[in-house]
Amino acid sequence: MATWKSFTVKDAVNHITDHRMVLPVIQRRLVWDEEQMEKLFDTLLRQDSFGGIMVIEEEKGEKPMFECRYFSVDGTNVASLSTMTPWSAATQIVIDGQQRLQSFYIGLRGHLNGKQLCINLGTDAAKLEFELRFTAEPEKLPKESRDDNGAVSPKVWLTVPALYERLLSTNNDRPVARKIIADEAIADDELKERIAENVRAFFMAIFNDPTVGISKVTIISELGPARNKQRIVELFRRLNDGGTRLSSFDLMASVLKSYDWKMEGFLDEMLARYGELSIGQDELIKLIFILQDKSAKEVSDIEVADAEFAIGNRERIGAALDAMATFLRYAGLFEWFRVPGRSVIPLYCIAYHFFHKSADPDAIRAALHQFDVKSGDFRAIKRWLIFSILCGVFRSRGAGWVAYKTGLHAICAVLREQKGQEFPCATLFQLYRDRLHFFTDEITEQTLGIFDQQFLFYLLYDGTRVVRQQDVDHIHPKSVLAQIGVSEDRINSLPNFQLIDMSTNRGVKNASELQDWIAGHVTERKVYLTRHLIPQDEALWVSAEFDRFYEARQRLVIDKLHAIVAT
Repeated sequence: MATWKSFTVKDAVNHITDHRMVLPVIQRRLVWDEEQMEKLFDTLLRQDSFGGIMVIEEEKGEKPMFECRYFSVDGTNVASLSTMTPWSAATQIVIDGQQRLQSFYIGLRGHLNGKQLCINLGTDAAKLEFELRFTAEPEKLPKESRDDNGAVSPKVWLTVPALYERLLSTNNDRPVARKIIADEAIADDELKERIAENVRAFFMAIFNDPTVGISKVTIISELGPARNKQRIVELFRRLNDGGTRLSSFDLMASVLKSYDWKMEGFLDEMLARYGELSIGQDELIKLIFILQDKSAKEVSDIEVADAEFAIGNRERIGAALDAMATFLRYAGLFEWFRVPGRSVIPLYCIAYHFFHKSADPDAIRAALHQFDVKSGDFRAIKRWLIFSILCGVFRSRGAGWVAYKTGLHAICAVLREQKGQEFPCATLFQLYRDRLHFFTDEITEQTLGIFDQQFLFYLLYDGTRVVRQQDVDHIHPKSVLAQIGVSEDRINSLPNFQLIDMSTNRGVKNASELQDWIAGHVTERKVYLTRHLIPQDEALWVSAEFDRFYEARQRLVIDKLHAIVAT
């Protein structure tokens, strides 16, 4: 690798605009946000270093080493080119520096999610003070600021693309500054000078100074296309040690996409369809391994066969994920998995089960119409999933295995042995009993206190509310029960808990007797009692009858959980 040349930012943007500088399919998407882009421009105007760019240069008529895509002018995803036709002109393929170049292109020529970059031309550029901000409404930016002593400084905002275009047409900062001063009717001499200094600094940084250092990666023709491609991918891996760091799965995605450019479209499509279930790129690539019965496969073991499997089974994988998502909806569990941070292990297992029910995507999708109480497969999956979560099978620690490793491998081994059959709920439950510290598929007075409480609330409230937005409230007030000698274990247990909104719990409900609360503040008594599984017998709504209330509500909770599992 050798230093090739230096560009001005304008030269680099021209190359991007003319598609003489492109991004290879191994690159991930734009990840920088507004603040990072603003800081990059501030760094540029201050004449500080912001690192070099690394490219592969391919000649006119040469067949591309990788499928490539153009830069985005508005922050949206741009699909990679679907052809491998020879280049019509010499082209630079960027393998390091994408985020910086993309930021320059968006800041100077486009917008980010509808917001343009603006620059305040009223700052003291001589002291290297600059102010940049992305906004969709430049006219609403503040017109002045005050320092600690109360001194007022006017702000003169202009969109960066507008300033760039003016300088591009004149290639001279002085007439541009004069025109801005006239347009803004600036009379103050100091402010005029500041505007001129800012325009000058912008012109020098973008149009004059060769700040974009380009290094070219040497292609060794004797190695052949395949070996050179491997070299570039390995270089891309090593570059991960600096700059905008990629996760191990980002790197894996880059490797997979280098084997087959269609992987990018596959990943984009699946992310768009199932992202609401917190299925991201990491999870999709792990699923590709699992579907091939390679649940233990590591990042370093990626092969071209993985990309070929994903592309060759694209429709079948999509059908399995469709079946998984539809099952979750019919089972009333979809909202549970929409919350970030949930374990995706059960989603892997359900998708695996449907994927291996048939090689025909249409046959897999036909299962979507069989999800009712009469379907043994539906009931088996639902029962397995509910008790697995209730007993903490997939939690990160404390279950008795490492869920993402030994747990996943053990579950996948059972599924592998019973491909195409009814979901092996009973076999998996026996696996849990043999391997875990705790597991039960019985709902009793004893197990209520051991089950995962957050998931219990989700089930009891029919999955219609986001649990974390609610307060866990003592139905009979804690302070009153403590005064009459009720034990803390009974006070702070599920039969005495309900979910109500935070403002109600900490306001009018606070420490109120249940009877008084219902009489004074519950307008739809029947709805309230039904939703919160409150015993109908009004004699149980006073703290003196707490023991009887406790037993009655405990039975209501158990009966509802039995009904949920059975349907």
